[in-house]
Amino acid sequence: MAFSTRLASSLWLSRAALHWAAHRQCRGLSTPQGPEPSLNLGGIFPPLATPFSPTQEVDHAQLEGNLRRYASIPFRGLVALGSNGEYPYLTSRERVEVVSCVRRALPRDRLLLAGSGCESTQATIELTVSMAEAGADVALVVTPCYYRGAMTTAALVHHYTEIGDASPIPVVLYSVPANTGLDLPMEAVITLAQHPNIIGIKDSGGDITRLGLMVHKTRQEDFQVLAGSASFLLASYAVGASGGVCALANVLGDPLCQLDQLCRKGQWQEARDLQHRLIEPNMAVTRRFGIPGLKKAMEWFGYYGGPCRAPLAPLSPAQVEELRSTFSANGWL
Repeated sequence: MAFSTRLASSLWLSRAALHWAAHRQCRGLSTPQGPEPSLNLGGIFPPLATPFSPTQEVDHAQLEGNLRRYASIPFRGLVALGSNGEYPYLTSRERVEVVSCVRRALPRDRLLLAGSGCESTQATIELTVSMAEAGADVALVVTPCYYRGAMTTAALVHHYTEIGDASPIPVVLYSVPANTGLDLPMEAVITLAQHPNIIGIKDSGGDITRLGLMVHKTRQEDFQVLAGSASFLLASYAVGASGGVCALANVLGDPLCQLDQLCRKGQWQEARDLQHRLIEPNMAVTRRFGIPGLKKAMEWFGYYGGPCRAPLAPLSPAQVEELRSTFSANGWL
């Protein structure tokens, strides 16, 4: 499926005009000088876990139940089908159905980012169009990585440019080297930031120097940088990031939104104290125990976690106890 650049740009501009866009007010944060964003990504986004039934079917009723609880938390929006949504384990049909379900349950003033990255450019374009039709506001496109040795800056710029040209909704780049083994090169980010339909990046690598340089090098573009983890959220804000897509927000959404607000108000001591208490729980539900740990922790805070889809295995009793101790030691349980 292909669209002309002119048609795609027209569709994007029409859709973007429908969105309320307001420049963030940051008394404590320095805001890079540049154009006002066409779509404000400032704030916290939980990358939703995908609920499964005991038979490992997508459980839309439990998803809707989690979404009802999230509606009371001041998130900027939600991410469906990110890494924590077990995206690689869902069929294309399931992916579109999940996005449709989230869109129906999500208040219209909340943004919906939907993962649509595939290994080929053509497949990514087709799924991105389907996500737009299902109600996504923004496409979150992970780097293709199966042939990572061939993913040069030129190849990745061409890949994302084709997607940006064809997508009827804005595109956010997604670099998650822990899963892909591939960091989106800085040169590619700087080039792609100039595309009118590519509005930001979620960077999960944790290199604050890299994040700060991205902010600096793209400051004249309509482009925003999102931190990809709660562990380095405060540091990311300090170097100019706009928001965060944080797995821990599935569990501790209110504290992460509080951290966001403390940074914006310049209450750095309070922000630092809170950040410190979030680092170990975040590491536990990401690097240490992954999605099975995240889903187990969700259950302790009143959400539906449930099983993962095989081959992801549940935690052992000893791992569950270690996970609980981590949350308890930091005052969350």
